[in-house]
Amino acid sequence: MTLAPFATHWQASRGRLHSEAASATRSPFARDRDRIIHAGAFRRLRYKTQVFVAPDGDHFRVRLTHSLEVAQIARSLARALNVDEDLTEALALAHDLGHPPFGHSGEDALERVMAPWGGFDHNGHALRIVTKLECRHPGFDGLNLTWETLEGLAKHNGPIYEPGWALAGVDAAWPLDLTSHAGLEAQIAAIADDIAYDNHDLDDGIRAGLFGIEDVVTAVPFVADCWEAVTRRWPGISARRRLVPELVREQIGRMVEDLLATTRARLAAIDPRSVEDIRGAGHTIAGLSDGLSAEVRALKAFLRERMYRAPAVARLRDPSEAVVEGLFAALHADPARLPGDWASTCPADEPARARHVGDFVAGMTDRYALKLYRELVGPSPLPEEMVT
Repeated sequence: MTLAPFATHWQASRGRLHSEAASATRSPFARDRDRIIHAGAFRRLRYKTQVFVAPDGDHFRVRLTHSLEVAQIARSLARALNVDEDLTEALALAHDLGHPPFGHSGEDALERVMAPWGGFDHNGHALRIVTKLECRHPGFDGLNLTWETLEGLAKHNGPIYEPGWALAGVDAAWPLDLTSHAGLEAQIAAIADDIAYDNHDLDDGIRAGLFGIEDVVTAVPFVADCWEAVTRRWPGISARRRLVPELVREQIGRMVEDLLATTRARLAAIDPRSVEDIRGAGHTIAGLSDGLSAEVRALKAFLRERMYRAPAVARLRDPSEAVVEGLFAALHADPARLPGDWASTCPADEPARARHVGDFVAGMTDRYALKLYRELVGPSPLPEEMVT
């Protein structure tokens, strides 16, 4: 397939930091995607919290399933807009690699304990993972991804003017033009993330019993309109387990259609001739219309109040943060308690030592963090049913 002129063309890639022979069967971006899938950090997403602390239900999303759902939406969008699907998929699959255990609670705790040494940011940590911490090649640290994949990971949410220490370190080694926008593939991955979690969190919230379909239909006009369309299309079916997935499909479909129409209109307005025109446009190209954006903000507000701040979720926030804080304190005070190579390679001086310990804690899964906490600190502050 011939890509649009404004796509990120792999033939014009800026290459890799460490020289490697080209693949005979895969483009550089397809190769990046495959390296991400084979990374240990990607596999660990299976046991990292999305919203509900694992393991509290076999059917709820975790970071891994969320990443796969984002990749599916993103790849479909890339195909429709005629940009590079492999690069888009690689960025979608890698966008959550930097999240620590216990979701945003874990990130807040890690940011707090690492504040004296520059803090913690999951996006910067994702770049640190793929450029330094994943060691799967005898010749270099990291995955040696292409410049375009690193750029997209760094800037998928827009230009960065004040990078944290982790991202600044990556940028110093290989400048990523942080103050410009990323290519359309990265922008697509970012909006696909929003589409995925807005809709799938709604599905999970209903499944968990945090609210009913009647609650969200009453509160959010966009959902009400989609629900009316679904029930009109399937009259006489009362089973919520059948109609809620259809509602999610309806909502995702409408968001995708709106995004494609809006993005095509923005492309037509600037008539880009290369990816550099996308980077230099001065604004995001891939996105929803103003009208649907307002509707989606109402859905986000509902989910924030009824799901993310729900008592069943909130009651685990402080204990989860206590686990991360306790682990960091114990390991920072005595790095010899780190396992294997983590102990032998721990720097003696600050801030390198604290950041090394932070890297280790950030890489943990929920269940490993709970296990190690019991070994190093004591009984878990989380409810008993969460730690068995």
